[in-house]
Amino acid sequence: MSHMALLETVRGDRLAKIERLKEAGMEAYPARTLRTHTVDEFLENHATLEKNSEQVMLAGRVMSIREHGGSLFVDIFDGGKGQCFLQRDKLGEEVYDLFTGTVDVGDVVEVAGLAFTTKRGMPSLEVASWRMLAKSLRPLPDEWFGIKDEDERYRKRYLDILLTKDLVGRIRRRSKFWNIIRTYLLSRDFIEVETPVLETTTGGAEARPFETHHNALDMDVYLRISAGELWQKRLLIAGLPKVFEIGRIFRNEGMSAEHAQDYTQVEFYEAFKDYESGMEMIVDLYRTIADKVYGTQVFSIKGIDVDLSKEWQTYDFCALMQQEYTLDPLDENADWTAALTERNIPFEQGAGIERLVDIAWKQVRKTLVGPGFLINVPVYMEPLAKKSVKDPRVVERFQVMIAGSEIGKGFSELNDPVDQEERFKRQQQLRDAGDKEAQMPDAEFVEALEYGMPPAFGFGVSERLFSFLEGVSVREAQIFPLLRPR
Repeated sequence: MSHMALLETVRGDRLAKIERLKEAGMEAYPARTLRTHTVDEFLENHATLEKNSEQVMLAGRVMSIREHGGSLFVDIFDGGKGQCFLQRDKLGEEVYDLFTGTVDVGDVVEVAGLAFTTKRGMPSLEVASWRMLAKSLRPLPDEWFGIKDEDERYRKRYLDILLTKDLVGRIRRRSKFWNIIRTYLLSRDFIEVETPVLETTTGGAEARPFETHHNALDMDVYLRISAGELWQKRLLIAGLPKVFEIGRIFRNEGMSAEHAQDYTQVEFYEAFKDYESGMEMIVDLYRTIADKVYGTQVFSIKGIDVDLSKEWQTYDFCALMQQEYTLDPLDENADWTAALTERNIPFEQGAGIERLVDIAWKQVRKTLVGPGFLINVPVYMEPLAKKSVKDPRVVERFQVMIAGSEIGKGFSELNDPVDQEERFKRQQQLRDAGDKEAQMPDAEFVEALEYGMPPAFGFGVSERLFSFLEGVSVREAQIFPLLRPR
């Protein structure tokens, strides 16, 4: 019998069990439950409940049924797992047989009775009555083996989570991760804001956007590629000195262990602060996340041991590139095409120096263990950061380097409207030449800058940091990753 035929047979059998429940006067999908305790509460207070012979009602999914003579041991799960004991003699033959004849692993049930301890010392509930809360029509995969096929795991993530204990822990840690960041910023007087997800001009990053059409206004719009960078800077201009947003962003680019097309990112901006003072804050933030979410500063990431508690390194972009390629990234006449060709590193013909140097850099990046900060990136690679006072050919930007990847980026934010307009013009030249990742000029943002934006530090980091600390891919770290329909 094929899998589909077997599934239909099982489903038909379970539909028949619903009819049997109806004949016995029991609903298969009632609206309410009379639960008095969660399973964890029941187990925590078991001794007192047993001593006082207090009536208890539990509710949960049936995870296993073990028959022993005229009795059943049933494990139920509501986020915690507990054992229930059903006896034919105490329940009565009709009620007991209705349970054995209609309840399957996967069903959600309500059970009522008294706390007791088995001969083996297992805290349990001795069931005096039961009700069906939700009859499952499809069989659960084996609890011990779960779902092995990765595509199937993602498609039926709800079953993957149900059957894989650590995934529940990961979801809890994911929630804690973002809330630790939120609490950290709120405790420092940052204001949480929401900025537009639909934009007429994308800004704040170099990425290819998703496009859609706004019917009411009859215009094309883009899904944002950053968590409101240019909008948050407008708020600095408006007189709000500390703002942040934790939100979803969208980039219509390739997929990899470190890249997803829709993901969560935090960005925050603080007036009257620069990137050097920002580094101190970021070290503290990352260590705080590590301590409060994981209780450790040491992680194994991509097979590399990374200790966030040790002194963070400083890496000089131009020095590293010259060491590797014997070319100066600050020399805009350097032949990066030849350097990439010689090493068989693929690139698009006609690409500008911005894209060529970035491709070359990705090879060097892999060698940096971190934790550390990459600094002294050429101006042409960052349209939104201030030029360095020490060397105006580079910008005041840092990137957090961990295990050969970039895990967060911060600037001294560019607040000179004339300089910003010139850099936007260069980005438009790149777009005209076919670079779809170059930034779109935003004339309205430049106009806002002309009213005066204070010096500021800005920083952003995505859920890539969470996936790295978890030791899994970004896709695996997401609760419901995007899939192509079957």
